[in-house]
Amino acid sequence: MATPKNSKMDKSDSLASDERIYPRAVHGLFAMWRSIGVLILLGIYYIIPWLEWSERQAVLFDLPNRKFHIFGLTFWPQDFFYFAVLLIIAAFALFFFTAIAGRLWCGYACPQTVWTEVFMWIARKVEGDRPKQIKLDKMPWNAYKIRIKTTKHLLWLLLAAYTGFTFVGYFTPIDQLAARIMDLALGPWEWFWIIFYSFATWGNAGFMREKVCIYMCPYARFQSAMFDNDTLIISYDEGRGEPRGSRKRNEDPSSKNLGSCIDCTLCVQVCPTGIDIREGLQYQCIACSACIDVCDSVMDKMGYDRGLIKYTTENTRQGKQISLFRPRILVYAASLAIMIIGLGYAIATRIPLEVDITRDRTRLFNETDTGLIENTYSLQIINKDGKQHNYQITASGINNMKMIIKSDNINIAAGEAVDIPLRLQVDAYDLKKRSTEIMLSVISTDNTDIEISEPARFLGPAGRR
Repeated sequence: MATPKNSKMDKSDSLASDERIYPRAVHGLFAMWRSIGVLILLGIYYIIPWLEWSERQAVLFDLPNRKFHIFGLTFWPQDFFYFAVLLIIAAFALFFFTAIAGRLWCGYACPQTVWTEVFMWIARKVEGDRPKQIKLDKMPWNAYKIRIKTTKHLLWLLLAAYTGFTFVGYFTPIDQLAARIMDLALGPWEWFWIIFYSFATWGNAGFMREKVCIYMCPYARFQSAMFDNDTLIISYDEGRGEPRGSRKRNEDPSSKNLGSCIDCTLCVQVCPTGIDIREGLQYQCIACSACIDVCDSVMDKMGYDRGLIKYTTENTRQGKQISLFRPRILVYAASLAIMIIGLGYAIATRIPLEVDITRDRTRLFNETDTGLIENTYSLQIINKDGKQHNYQITASGINNMKMIIKSDNINIAAGEAVDIPLRLQVDAYDLKKRSTEIMLSVISTDNTDIEISEPARFLGPAGRR
């Protein structure tokens, strides 16, 4: 792979350098796809909390009640396994797409990139494009500058505040949240997270911008470990572009011993991290493709072929054949397919019932007035289905075992958890050893497919045979 040039990395890595970056607006194919991605992702984020599903919020992470509603599914803390697998799938997907096409996540889908794009769009609408922003910042403070800056930050704060409100709306029913915020009746934690997330959005997307990508995000540091010579990267064609230099539009560059690059520096001006792609691959590059769009527009104006800056691979640059089906890609793809299918099957076939058995440990066993050996248990039954069910409990494992329970028919509402105390009594003559494994089964009387059997231990004296 091409290695970054040390001079550029040293310059970008210097924390002492506090030069502000003013990215120029750019139009083109990749800018269009980036805008579409921003609209889709922000639409998903802002709209989903307002969707209803079976008389409740479609996506709601109800932390106080330990319920996580995702459309027709309700998950509990006991289902954390699914979340862990989902995180592993996300990690492998990142590795997979990075190995194929570099930092697609960073350039098109990362929340930092998405919100920064919106904040920069607002800044351009209020302050103008790059030259006007630079001129405004150099201007001494006056009524005009105060008005423009105040307008921009008010719009930023409104968007950031709604972003924080929406974030909390995933954990508190958003319609209730909206009503309570109008009455200033929110709890302290709700106020804290709305203000914190709003401030974080305003600071990261409005001020930190590229510094988050360069200094705070660890992905920039280890991304090269996932690259190989067949990974798509954004690259400047040095052989075609050099030596660079300005010239007239209709002038033959060969007559001046020049390459295709006219040294307009627009590729640098549109870069959100402020790098010069002509100096080689650099870890600061987030693969937003802005430099490709602007360079192609310059090539069109000059009458040159497009592609001076483009997506390519190291092997392509060296004239070698590229291979899509290389070992690491196949391993990532196979792992992703197996995990996605496995997770989907596990969720589709999971039994919407959870049973947790706790045996009374205050004493090993009791002996009743009739001479029976008694053990006491507590069953927590969680109805993880989206509707109410009736349940019955049965016990097996010891002959002539008697179960004492308040009701044979247990009614549990959707998403509710109920603690059921029960006692099991056995004649001592039916016990063959001090500890016997038994099986407690919970079955829904209105849907026999919903059934769970859990093992437990019955303790007593040694058998009297």
